[in-house]
Amino acid sequence: GLLGLGLFVYAWDLDHSVVAAGLTLALLILPIVVVATREAIRTIPGHIREGAYALGATKWQLVAHHILPYSSAGILTGVIIGVARAIGETAPLITVGAAVAIFTLPSSPFRSDFPFLSLEWLKEPFTVMPIQMFQWTSRPDQAFQINAAAAGVVLIVMTLALNGLAIYIRYRLRKNIKW
Repeated sequence: GLLGLGLFVYAWDLDHSVVAAGLTLALLILPIVVVATREAIRTIPGHIREGAYALGATKWQLVAHHILPYSSAGILTGVIIGVARAIGETAPLITVGAAVAIFTLPSSPFRSDFPFLSLEWLKEPFTVMPIQMFQWTSRPDQAFQINAAAAGVVLIVMTLALNGLAIYIRYRLRKNIKW
C-alpha cells in the first residue's frame, strides 16, 4: 500500500483514483503470479526440452509449442489465485486512498456521444467492499445490515468460485498433458 501511495499517487500524480488502486493491486498479486509461473515452468521435465532441441526446434519454438502449453495450467492457477486474493484486500487500498464510504454511483463508462466511451470514472473516488460493509453495519436501519450480509456473501462466493475455477482449469489442462 505504501509503495502504491508513493509511486502511483505521488510520483505518477494519479491522485487517489481507481487507476492508482488497480495498479497497487497489480503490484500486490505480481509476486504470486511470478512464483506460480516459475514453478509451473520448472515442473516441465528436462527431456521435453532436450527432445525439442534434438529435433531442431529453436528456443522460441520450444517455448511456444512445449513450455507454454504444458505450464499454462500452473500459470492460470497462479493468476486466478492472485485475483482471488486481490478481491479481499483492503489495507493497501486504504493506504492509496479508498474513501470511507461511497453513497453515489460512479459515472458511467459509456456515453451517448462520440467516442461513446468515457474514462472519467477512473479518476473518481472509490471504496472497497469491506469498508463499505463496515459502514453499512454501523447504520441503524435494518436494510443496511442486510446489504452488509449480502456483500459478505458475495465476497465469500467470489473467492470460493475463483479458487474452484483455478482447481478446475488446472485439472482440465493437466489431464491433456501426456509426458
